[in-house]
Amino acid sequence: MIKIEPPGEGDALRKWRRLRNGTSLWWHVQSRNKKSVTCDLRKPEGQQIVRRLARDAHIVIENFRPGALERWNLGWDELARENPRLILVRISGYGQTGPYRERPGFAAIAEAVGGFRYVNGFPDRPPARPNLSLGDTLAALHGVIGALLALHAVQKGGAGQVIDVALYESVFNCMESLLPEFDAHGYVRERSGSALPGIAPSNLYACRDGYVLIAGNADSLYGRLMSAIGRADLRDDPALARNDGRAAQMERIDAAIGAWTAGRTIAQVLDEMHQAQVPAGRIYSAADIAADPHFAARGMIERITAGDGEPLSVPGVVPKLSATPGAIRTAAPKLGEHTSEVLRSIGYDDSTIAGLRQAGIV
Repeated sequence: MIKIEPPGEGDALRKWRRLRNGTSLWWHVQSRNKKSVTCDLRKPEGQQIVRRLARDAHIVIENFRPGALERWNLGWDELARENPRLILVRISGYGQTGPYRERPGFAAIAEAVGGFRYVNGFPDRPPARPNLSLGDTLAALHGVIGALLALHAVQKGGAGQVIDVALYESVFNCMESLLPEFDAHGYVRERSGSALPGIAPSNLYACRDGYVLIAGNADSLYGRLMSAIGRADLRDDPALARNDGRAAQMERIDAAIGAWTAGRTIAQVLDEMHQAQVPAGRIYSAADIAADPHFAARGMIERITAGDGEPLSVPGVVPKLSATPGAIRTAAPKLGEHTSEVLRSIGYDDSTIAGLRQAGIV
């Protein structure tokens, strides 16, 4: 994969969150297996480089505000003329059409407009944000899905196409029954803290030394959970046999589970839930993840030599394919590390590359 970056500072992600040796630690995860090519897309010479790269590309991904590529003579019509089988993934805040198309949009705004922020947090407090850019991640996943579908169509003889991904729509697409509940019943889902409204029991419960999550919301799980905590009365109550009945009495059920966990340690609760085959887990910090044997056994913590020459633990590659598994082949690149190599591969000679460098185009 080739990543185009502006000359000079490069991608802003290089300076986000915590840095080591002047580079974001996030960068070493986000940009592994990529080649960095610097290119000024505002200059005709830079635009020509992109058009030449697009000739042999399967997929081009961009996340500029709608209309930016067209202003730079790199819109769909121009790129498809060079490569009719090209797939162009366009990621923006509000999509390529509609009255909001030209508005700037980051993940934080998409999470709010898409409905997620409204339902996230506790009812007596303002809407909370996760300290992760979930909107960006969800948009990227939707872009991958679209690209794979389009690639399949091309391989079956179809033409290339545009994948229009909006950040807010990617969030909205994960909001489950939020809209039909409102349409059918006028019900507006509100913040509910750690509980899962309408699905019971599934909540966070206090132990002597912290908290555990227990999800006994399937009918059979509920029965085993109530047996494990010694509440045969709740297990055998016909009104609680199905989820709709339990959802109407969530507070009663949660109080019973909470009273049971309050006298036990996290380890004791998890052991008893494991024996009862009821899903439960502690809340992991980064330190817990780094020390967990299952993460290690699944290859989810890989030790690499980062681009700054120092060792670094990073997440492993997912999903896991049996025949063609993914791998970390190269470290995240230094800015412009592969510019000359890539330009030579599309026909530029060294003197031309030197001239482009001198002009600040690459």
